[in-house]
Amino acid sequence: MGQPSVAIPEKIFFKIGEVCDIVDVQAHVLRYWETEFPMLSPQKNRSGQRTYRRRDVEIALRIKELLYEDLYTIAGAKKRLQKEMREASRLKIVKTEPEDDADYIKPVKNSEDIADEDIDIDDLELGSLDDDGAGSKGSSVNKETRDALKQLAAQLLELREMLKSKQTEEAEKHIRKG
Repeated sequence: MGQPSVAIPEKIFFKIGEVCDIVDVQAHVLRYWETEFPMLSPQKNRSGQRTYRRRDVEIALRIKELLYEDLYTIAGAKKRLQKEMREASRLKIVKTEPEDDADYIKPVKNSEDIADEDIDIDDLELGSLDDDGAGSKGSSVNKETRDALKQLAAQLLELREMLKSKQTEEAEKHIRKG
């Protein structure tokens, strides 16, 4: 998909206002596109707010490009986007398995073992990655990749804390009922 170069922040979920700012359209336009383009389907959280994933933001940017720049009609843009998504789904990336797992796979602690452990993101061992993401001896992780991995680790830790607090809330509700 030939999307214009728009910087999408490295986040897992986006609120509708954030997507509006990135795509540069109003919220009612995004909501209308959701009714016309089935592939644009953000999830809704418990309070009913839309939560867009990165893929949803990319699709919204592509829809805007088709409608506003390429001047497609809604029906034409829908057909074009469906065709592009079908073609993209046909592409399969096949990665070869490493010969020696010892260099690539390291044991991970059980989630119960690390539940109360404080983790410093700077202390995480990121291993060695090539440009294609495959490990190799002697290669190093560039700063951009390391920063992206640190940010991902921070988001994962944040999600873990959210899950822990959710489990605590549910346990407290269960105790109150019982």
